[in-house]
Amino acid sequence: MHSQNWDDLRFVLAVAKIGTVSGAARALGVNHATVLRRIAAFEERHGQPLFERTARGYVIPPEKLRVLQAAHDVEAAVETVRQLMSDGRTSPTGLIRITSTDTLSLTVLPDILGELQRELSGLQIELMTSNAHVDFSRLHAHITVRPAKVLPDDLTGEIAAQLGFGIFGPPGAEGWLRPTGPLTRSPAGQWMADKVSPRDMRGSADSFPALAALSRASGARVLLPRILGAGHPGLREFAWPEPLPQVPIWVASHTEIAGSARYRAVRKALCAALAKRKEALGGP
Repeated sequence: MHSQNWDDLRFVLAVAKIGTVSGAARALGVNHATVLRRIAAFEERHGQPLFERTARGYVIPPEKLRVLQAAHDVEAAVETVRQLMSDGRTSPTGLIRITSTDTLSLTVLPDILGELQRELSGLQIELMTSNAHVDFSRLHAHITVRPAKVLPDDLTGEIAAQLGFGIFGPPGAEGWLRPTGPLTRSPAGQWMADKVSPRDMRGSADSFPALAALSRASGARVLLPRILGAGHPGLREFAWPEPLPQVPIWVASHTEIAGSARYRAVRKALCAALAKRKEALGGP
């Protein structure tokens, strides 16, 4: 593909993702007129408009979504070439996107990533926080640090540590809070569904940090990762007669890029750093 064509696709993808020309211009570090010119050049070259201009911004109509999918595929191919060409470097450099849950992003990962950047000065790390599965096929992230019983088939990685859970609440807590959203399918969500009657539920949230804050405010008990509950002001841990969930923490990449030397090096460093913190994470 001619370089100018790929450059135009970068502008198309930015506008499609953000929805406005001004927002795309800020994300790409160019001015408003440049984005307009590149979008117009793309549409003129292909003989028809791609975007609908609406009061809410630039929207791709449903019949043109396959064009957006193809543009994402080109972006993925260009990124793969860049990754393969960078594998000969002696240490990882450049941008690496790491995704993790809000619990790990608020507790252990800031210190770990800070250490990593001090050791590897050429590395730029973007931390993306989400409790949902990330679409690695669209290269939204290069590495995931995520608690899960098993990895999806499209990921390759290693278990770095175990995430332990405990029951927390303020003194005299009554009733329960339950996880919702993506956390419903987590071991903690399944434990709540099996062990606690719906009649005892007093509230819910789709985030463990939010559940911790709700527990303190509402006076209800909640099943939390120990690293989160133990450090939360106003909460104490309650004894439970049966074993509570333990979940492996995986450090993984999409199978197509898992063999890249730079990602292997960063995954290895992340695994070592998490293993050093296994006691704080509440694992064996």
